[in-house]
Formats: sequence, structure tokens, C-alpha cells
Amino acid sequence: MNSADFLHAPRPDPTDLSELDLSGPRRFVNRELSWLGFNWRVLEEAENPRVPLLERLRFLSISAANLDEFYTVRVAGLRELAQAGNTTPAADGLTPAEQLVLINEDARKLMASQQRVLGDLRDRMEAENISVLTRDGLTEADLTHLEEVFLNMVFPVLSPLAIDPAHPFPFIANMGYCLALQLERRKDKAPLQALLPIPAQVERFIALPADSGAHRFILLEDVLLLHLDRLFPGYKLRDHFGFRVLRDSDIEVEEEAEDLVREFEVALKRRRRGEVVRLTISIGAPKGLLDIVMRELRVSGADVIELAGMIGVADLKELVLDSRPDLLWSSFAPRVPERVQDHDGDMFAAIRQKDMLLHHPYETFDMVVRFLAQAARDPDVVAIKQTLYRTSRQSPIVAALCEAAEDGKSVTALVELKARFDEAANIRQSRRLERAGAHVVYGFLDWKTHAKISIVVRREGDRLVTYTHYGTGNYHPITATIYTDLSLFTCDAALGRDATKVFNYLSGYALPDGLENLAISPHSLKPRMLEMIEREVAHAKAGKPAHIWLKMNSLIEPDMIDALYAASQAGVQIDCVIRGICGLRPGVKDLSENIRVKSIIGRFLEHSRIICFGNGYGLPHKKARVFMSSADWMGRNLNRRVETLVEIENATVKAQIVSQIMAANLADVAQSWIMQPSGYFERTTWDEGEFAFNCHRFFMENPSLSGRGSAGASDVPKLTHGEE
Repeated sequence: MNSADFLHAPRPDPTDLSELDLSGPRRFVNRELSWLGFNWRVLEEAENPRVPLLERLRFLSISAANLDEFYTVRVAGLRELAQAGNTTPAADGLTPAEQLVLINEDARKLMASQQRVLGDLRDRMEAENISVLTRDGLTEADLTHLEEVFLNMVFPVLSPLAIDPAHPFPFIANMGYCLALQLERRKDKAPLQALLPIPAQVERFIALPADSGAHRFILLEDVLLLHLDRLFPGYKLRDHFGFRVLRDSDIEVEEEAEDLVREFEVALKRRRRGEVVRLTISIGAPKGLLDIVMRELRVSGADVIELAGMIGVADLKELVLDSRPDLLWSSFAPRVPERVQDHDGDMFAAIRQKDMLLHHPYETFDMVVRFLAQAARDPDVVAIKQTLYRTSRQSPIVAALCEAAEDGKSVTALVELKARFDEAANIRQSRRLERAGAHVVYGFLDWKTHAKISIVVRREGDRLVTYTHYGTGNYHPITATIYTDLSLFTCDAALGRDATKVFNYLSGYALPDGLENLAISPHSLKPRMLEMIEREVAHAKAGKPAHIWLKMNSLIEPDMIDALYAASQAGVQIDCVIRGICGLRPGVKDLSENIRVKSIIGRFLEHSRIICFGNGYGLPHKKARVFMSSADWMGRNLNRRVETLVEIENATVKAQIVSQIMAANLADVAQSWIMQPSGYFERTTWDEGEFAFNCHRFFMENPSLSGRGSAGASDVPKLTHGEE
């Protein structure tokens, strides 16, 4: 089946729940449509009047970037399946071709809505003296300024390309943006067709001269159109259109690759040349020129989206101006935990006092960097082990590991080369670590290592003490300023032994034996969680309080959803905070009427994974069983990745998670969306003037329980679920 045939595939209505078979596939929500629903929620934040104007623009940019990645990975995979004739249904019963039809319809509506939102935001920005001009709105002074910008900043990187038998159609890379030009020679009207790739190395929005306090911009493509005579002397423009290419960006690696790093370097080059999965064009493209582009890129009409507006909406992030703080979120400085300050910045002394859980970004991620930097310079530290899934280009963590290795410490770094879209960065980091003398391993070929673990082994007296960091998020100082994640620091000997066994597994492939606290996927994490759900079912059947709280990014693994359905039917009360994809239908009679699902979309990106079980006492309760994890409940995380699940046993840390973090998430009104049985989410509403609890604001204003120092934790607010 080719892409044109997708339009004729069956069109089931995923929201029609009449005659729902409680044991059939429609008890699940389709993964891809659920993801699109999440991205609609992101876009709707761009329309939220309670969000500062430029932050609304940022949400719009994020929604576009999200959709681009969705097409280059998820849609690309579905197209391959459909084109190969694969009719195997997903868990919800939809075949690849059926999913593509529904995705195509919804994505087109989403992109049209992005343009509508952009129009509204541009009007509001103009009222705040931030303007994006067209060529018709330029003054003579603007034209003079742009002439200089073009010659000095743009012209040297341009490559105008004629299209004729002597100049075959060039390769357009993934996310490449071009102008297709129909030109005419002035002296004899001879036609010329050409492409002008718009260089990604130049800012998309070119600043224009402006009065103090004002900001004026013009799009780079308009600057190019103004100066075509410099690129094609003797020709004039007859017609043109812009187009942007998205290509299949998934990576396939040979199973028996002898050198994994070299194989990934080759695979990254193949990614640039992947099949086109979407062609976005500006409205009014001349048919002849468009036919050439479509033929050369081998796309059908089903893959083409015509936009009456801006192509490449993700580039709007350039207009989120630091110079206009009045239009941004109010400034926020992450806290340094009081206990670390009490110990004059000594992380090891602070951890020795007792376990410490930091809630990022409210507590600064600099503490994780300090933990490793201090270890690198401490003469008593003998070994450091570290997993790296995603990190920044100039990573202070990698710098600390290199410093430790160069100082003669034993350093082992597990670098995950398969972290999508960060493969190239991780290859560079692994080369840097190897040059410094660290032992670099790459884990498993078939499984990604997504666990977030750091170990520091320190000589103290006549023994070695293991300090361990378990995280729910990446060791990435930049994303840690906007992602909400948990960092557990401990010198608990059992947790240290468990972490060491996991590293031995990653480097030596020997399955860890006798883990004392930890559960790991793809081996014991899923069985542990299924067992804990069953225990809650037993409590419900025994007439005891039975309650489960879940917080994660995605919930789509069928076995886990079915276990939650069974628990609901047994009377277990289940509250879920699922930011993104949710394949579970809450509130369906005789299936999930005891399950509630909400999504929080706000200033920070919810990323931590927390699971709480009432343990026969209900929630919240000090005797609850509480876990933090690196894993979402998705098939890939539970069955095809190395992930960790840590049980929290320290009483203060447990209280922090249950009575502060989870209770605040469940109490949130201001940023919450409630999932309906249909799979759609509805934003919570409240009357004007009525107080609406905002969990992000609560965390910004109140320190974490376990990070308190000599002042103690008694004055730190705690919430009971339902409080506002």
C-alpha cells in the first residue's frame, strides 16, 4: 500500500464508546492519537491568557518541534509498516494504515491551528512593540541595513542551485527549508528553475533597526527574495514557493556491528538521507514547479501539507526575547538545599547525615554536578561510575569525569549511543572520555540503557563507602532547569551494592543476582509493579483501604493497564498524573470507574516517575510503599530498556514524595487537564477570583522536606490529597 492509499483506509471513530467491548482492543486508547492529544494541550497553552505572552510563543514553538519529531520517528515507522503491507493492529485494534489516516487528519488540523494561534500572537506582540515585517513594510533605512546584513552575514553561506539536465535535483536534508524559484532571463525571457536552500546556520529572524524598547524583525527568506538579483544576475522572479522536508529519522544498526561507535556514525549519515515523510509547502505553489519538487522528492499528495502562513513554526523560539522580561515568566532561582549549606557545600557530609531527595528544578541541579566535581578532586575518592543517556554539549559532568580519570581515579562511563537525536553528541562525549583515560562502555546492542545512576566510592578510615545518586531525569544541566525530576542521594550500603551490580551487568552482561532494593527492567521491574498492584487488590478484597498513585510521562503498556483495570474493578482507588500519552480509559463503568487521570501542562515539563501504594493503609500514609523510577510504563521501557525502580525507605524522603510532591500534583487545578473516557482531556476551570492551586508555584515557594538543614523540616508545608 502506498501513501495515497491511506486516504481510502477504513475510518473508525476512536471516541465512540457505544457498545464498548470491555475485553476488546478498544479498551485501550491509541498511542499516536493520545500523543497528538498531548500536543494539542501544549498548543492550547499558547492561547492561555494566564501565561506571559512570549512564553505563549514558546509553547507554540514547542508544539511545532514536537510534531516534527513525531513525524520523523513515529509516523515514519508506521509508513514503513503500511508500505510493507503490514496489517498487524496496535493494542487498540487500529492497523498502521488506519492510524496514518487519523494522524494525517488530526495533524493537518493541528498545523492549521498553529497558524491561527500565530496570527493572534503576532497581533498581541505588535501591541507590545515586537513586530515581524513583510517585504512591503520596509523603509529605505531597513533596505540599506538588510543590504549590509545580506552581504556580510548571509551571502557567503548561500548555494543557489539551478535545476536542469546539467544540474540534477539536489539532496535536501531532513528539516531542510528551501525556496523553489521560477525565474525568467530579462533579455530573452528564457525560463530558469532553481532552488535556494535557506541556511540553517543563520538566524531565521533578522533584526531590523528599531527605536529604544521596540523590536522589529523580518524572516530570512524575505531577505533572500529581496536580493535574488545578487544570486541570479540578469534574471527576474516570476513565481516561487517555500517548502520544508521531514525525513525518516529512525536509526537501524546491524546486530553484529563490530565497532558500535563507528556503526552509529555511519547510521547518523544515513538518517540525513531517509525517505521523505512530510513535505510542507507555502500556499499558492505554481503547479509545474511543485510537480518537479514532488517528483524529485518522491512524495504523493497525501504527504504534502499546504500552509497559509509561516513554514517552520518551531523557529519562533528565536523571538522569545530575554530583553523583554515583562513578557516572560517571573525570574526564578533554584534553591541550594539548606543541609548542603550547613555543611559548607560538602555533598558527602550532607549525604552522610541522611538520605537527601532533591526536586529539580526547584532545587538546583548544580548539586548533582557538585557531587561529581567534588568526587573528581577528592583524594579519598577511588572510583566513579556514571550512566550518560543525554547530556549537554559542554557537559560539566563529563568534564568532572575526565578530570577524575586524568587524576588516576577509576572512572567507568556507560554512554548510551542510542539516545535518539543525541547519538552524535554522545559519540563526541565518549571519545573525550576515552582520551582522558576513562573506561567507556556502551551497554547492550538491543536495549537502551535509560537508567540514571551515579556511584562514587570513597575511602573513609579503614573501609570503602559508596555514595549513590539515583535520578528520574537525564544528567543534562540545561534541561534540568525546566524538567521536574527527582535526585536521590544516599550512602545506604544496600543501594550502593545494587547500583554496583547494575554497572557490572552493563559492562559484563552478567545478570545481577540478589538485588536488595532495586528492580530493573527488562527483568524484574514490571513483575515487581504487577505484584504491588495485586497486593492492593488483595487489600481491597480484605476490606482494607486500597489506593495507588501514579505519576509518569506515558502509560501505554497493555499488561500494566489491564492490571490497573482489574484493580479498579476490585475497588482499588487509582489516581494518575500522566503528562503525555495515556492508553488507559478512565471512568468507564465496569472497567475503570475507580481510575482518574489528569495531565499537568505548565511552566515546567513534568518528567519524574513516582509510584505509591497504600499498602493497606490508603494514601497518603507513612506506611505506604513508595517508589521512584527512570521508567515510564511503556513497552520499550519495561521490556526493551535497562531502567531502575528504587523503593524509598527513608521516612523523611517518603513523606516528601507522598505528602508534598504527589499531594501537590493531585491538588493542582491551575495547570490541570482531566482525561475523559473518550481519551480526550478537558482543562479544569474555575470562577474568576476563585483560588486555583498551582503545584509549580507551590514547589517554587516551599523547600523540599529532605533538603532542610539545621532549621528542620517542621515548618515546610505538606499537603493532604485534595487540599488547596
